Parts: sequence; C-alpha cells; structure tokens
Amino acid sequence: MRYVSTRAVEAEPLGFTDILLEGLAPDGGLFVPEHYPRVDQATVSAWSELLERDGYAALAHAVLSLFIGDIPSDDLLGICQRAYNRDVFAADQIVGVSPLDSGLWLAHLSDGPSAAFKDMAMQFLGQLFEYELARRGRVLNILGATSGDTGSSAEYAMSGRRGVRVFMLTPAGRMTPFQQAQMYSLDDPAIVNIAVDGVFDDCQDLVKEVSADLEFKRRFHLGAVNSINWARVAAQVVYYVAACLRLGGTPVSFCVPTGNFGNILAGHVARQMGLPIKELVLATNENNVLDEFFRSGVYRVRATADVVATSSPSMDISKASNFERFVFDLLGRDAAAVGRLFADDLPGRGFFDLSGRPEFATIRQRFGLASGSSTHADRLAAIRQAWNDDGVLIDPHTADAVTVARRFAEPDVPMIVTETALPVKFAATIEEAIGRQPDRPARFAGLEDRPQHVIQMGKDAEALKSLIAQRAA
Repeated sequence: MRYVSTRAVEAEPLGFTDILLEGLAPDGGLFVPEHYPRVDQATVSAWSELLERDGYAALAHAVLSLFIGDIPSDDLLGICQRAYNRDVFAADQIVGVSPLDSGLWLAHLSDGPSAAFKDMAMQFLGQLFEYELARRGRVLNILGATSGDTGSSAEYAMSGRRGVRVFMLTPAGRMTPFQQAQMYSLDDPAIVNIAVDGVFDDCQDLVKEVSADLEFKRRFHLGAVNSINWARVAAQVVYYVAACLRLGGTPVSFCVPTGNFGNILAGHVARQMGLPIKELVLATNENNVLDEFFRSGVYRVRATADVVATSSPSMDISKASNFERFVFDLLGRDAAAVGRLFADDLPGRGFFDLSGRPEFATIRQRFGLASGSSTHADRLAAIRQAWNDDGVLIDPHTADAVTVARRFAEPDVPMIVTETALPVKFAATIEEAIGRQPDRPARFAGLEDRPQHVIQMGKDAEALKSLIAQRAA
C-alpha cells in the first residue's frame, strides 16, 4: 500500500512508515491510500472467527496489514499485542457492544488509560512510533492540538516512549477540570502542555502554521498524533470492523459524534473497504459546521468568537481537519480541485460551496452519510433516559450521538452509537442530568488535586517555535 497527498497532482507515492513520521504532507494536504483495500464476505467471516478465537489484537493485525506493507508481519503483530491487551484496556472484551433503549446499540470504546475512544488508536500509535524510531535511529517531536481527549490519550500513550517528545496545545479554559488535570498533572519532562489563549481552531491553526515551515519541521523532526496522521485513522477502522462483527457481520449503521471528522472518516474508510455498513450518521453539537455541509453543501468555518462553548466540549470545533480526506473522495480524488478548495477558497472566503455539483447531489446514495445536531437540553435528556431506562451512564458527546441516532434508526438495521468517553470526564453535566456525580475509577482518585504543569501562550507561532527549539528531543 502506497500513499499520496490530497493536494498533490503529481508526486511520488510513499510507504506507510514514511508518512507515519511526517504528519501533514509537504504541500499542506493530508496523506491517503492510493486506493482503499477491498474485502469480501469470506474475509469478513474469517475476521469474525479470528476476533472470537484470538481477540482484538489479532483482528487489528489482520486489518492493519492491509494498510501497512513496510513493517514485517510478526513485528506488526507484536505492536498490536502490546497495544491491545487486558493490562492496557480495563475490559474483558475490547470493543464490546451492548444494547441501549429504542433499539440502539453502544460500542464501548473508552476502557483505555485516558477513558476516551482516542486510546483505541493512540495506544497503537505509541507502540508504532517507538518501534519505527528505534528502527531508524531517529527522534520525534510531536506537535498536536486537542479540544479535550486527544491530548490526554496521546500523552498517556507517548509518556516514557524512547525518542519521543510531545508538545500539546490546548484551548485555555475550554476543557473540563478533569480533562485539564489528566494532561497537566503528568510529571514527565518529555510532555509539554501549552494552554493557548483561544479556541481549539486557534490551536490547530498554530500546528498547521508551524508544520508548514518545512525547514523548521525537518530540523526538529516534527510529527503529528492528531487525526491528520493517517495511522490514527487506520487504527480506528479496526473498531468499526469489531463492532460490526460483534453483531454478526450483517448490515449495521453507525452514529458517530465528531467535530474534527476523524472518527467518522474511519467509518467511511471501513464502508469503502466493503464492510457491511448501511449508513454513517454524523452527530454534532451546537457547533454544527459539518451538519450544515451535509444538509446544504456549504462548508463554512466560524470565527473564533462564533465557536460556542458547549457541554460536549471535545466537539467545539469549526475547522474539521480530516474533512479534506472525505472531500477528496467525494470529488473523485481530484487533487487539483481539493487544493483549490482548501488552499485557496477556504482561506480566502472562509467557506466553499459544493451544493451545485453533481457529486454532492448523490452524497448519501454513494457514501451512506447523513447528519444531525444536538443541543444541551438534548444531551441532558439523552443521558437521563439512558440512565433511567437502561441503567447505562453515557457522556455528553455520546448523548449527542444517541439523540441524532434516534432520528435515523431503522427497525431492521442495528444502529451502533460509538462511545466517546467515560462520564467521569464530564461530571458537572452528568450531575445536572441525573442529580448525582458519576462513579470515578480508582486510578483517577484525587486527579484534580495533583500538581499541574502547563505553559501559557498567546496565538504566536514564533513563540511556539522558540519553545520547541528549547525543549526538543
């Protein structure tokens, strides 16, 4: 399998391990496979037997082998086994699926070290980085941005890894106290937390601006763990396969809470591969940029002042960095067209409009994608109903997806909601919904009382470069 940029009209395709350490492509685009691997029903059946017999790590090896051709198979299996085991994930069954009310199902993705679905990919990525850096005799300085969960998942996965430093940008005051404490309480000189005066989009812009300085990027060996890194997306494909297989490998639909389009993009890839997915329903909160696009064809980013602070803060995003990969597929993999949209139209006008294009008219028919949005009141109602009816406590982001899923659920097609995080990360909203605090796993006892390590910074790319130069591996 070789990889190309979403914006490169003519460029030599690269291998997986080459793009692994790059993050963004040199032209500012995102790496994607030259083509998606295809699987048939016989393969799906074999994967089902493999999952049942040998577990999630074996399934991950089988699926990821289709995307990774330049790591020996036995080495890749070892990476998967170190990433996915009972010592890492506090569950007897990694990615279990259980019933919810109204015929919905819940895919459990938050049993990892940071209690968020991001662990499903990040634990793999941590093992993968350490392996590949050792093989090449290199170091890597990871520059990332988080709206809440990516940062803690990345830091838990990368802490202690040989040859790795992490510089993680967060929007100051925009995360819950638990989310902040998860990151800022890590006492590791290789983990550098930076609180930016702004919103997540400002953090993401800084990452892109610094990464666009190719001389600086190469001198300090900058890489990415955000879902702009294709390895993250590939690892997330595995849990769509697993969730589908848990329900017998027959056609299912998924409802996915997403702000940066990375989570649902993995579902899109799984569907393009031939997994029996009928529909992928995208759920947003009040920051409904993606829902607006799938309804109208207009992709319109918001100004910083217009990004609403909500009770599902990990989706308080208006620039979905992974969306470019989907538009690449939507427009028939026309790199020149994608480059014009994302490098010219979007920065120049703040929006682009595909409503008049024939590709948009058939978007649901071709890709099975639909969308909806949710409000604070919807979240509270969904949390309360799941708790009262099923004794299941869900976090606010998962509640957004439950709300939207009910609008699209069909009697004969299981609708699986992808869980985002454990409720403990959003205790204030849970208490507002059900009148009590969520249970706290023992490993997080007293988390907010621990000393915190964070650097305050304005939206200043030069100041960020200076800090990286001082603290780089």
